[in-house]
Amino acid sequence: MNFQVGDTVIHWSHGLGQIMAVEERRVMGESQLYYEVQIQDINIWVPADAMLAARLRLPTPAKAFTQLLAILAGPAEKLPVDRRERKLELHTKMTDGKATSKCHVIRDLTTLEEEKRLNEDDRSTLKRARSMLVREWGYSLKVPLAQVENELQDLLRPAPVATGA
Repeated sequence: MNFQVGDTVIHWSHGLGQIMAVEERRVMGESQLYYEVQIQDINIWVPADAMLAARLRLPTPAKAFTQLLAILAGPAEKLPVDRRERKLELHTKMTDGKATSKCHVIRDLTTLEEEKRLNEDDRSTLKRARSMLVREWGYSLKVPLAQVENELQDLLRPAPVATGA
């Protein structure tokens, strides 16, 4: 994938950013093309190697967000009870860089949080996944972040329990 200066991209670990420069750099005696990506207040250099597609992608198109919203509003998948197993599963989902995976993490951890208090790893993972998704959502749908946060909260809110009359 060839990115250009000015392109908006999603970094697998840091989220929404912008290509600031494309530069040939010499690292450990080898010349390699790198993308400088500005993500909020940091700049990172991403090598344009065989792993580039796993590290950088274009933001999710607006039309595809319908699928993401359906994941968020859908039924949660049960997370492992063991915190180590849960951490590994969540880490695996977070590292694939896909917006769908972030949605699964957010939905499943939010549901777990309704059942019990989250541990520090779970809270940190949830916060990171939400932040990354909210910024991408806002960019893709051209919606202010505060509105995205409200819409996300509405999607994650459990449905009221029907009572018999």
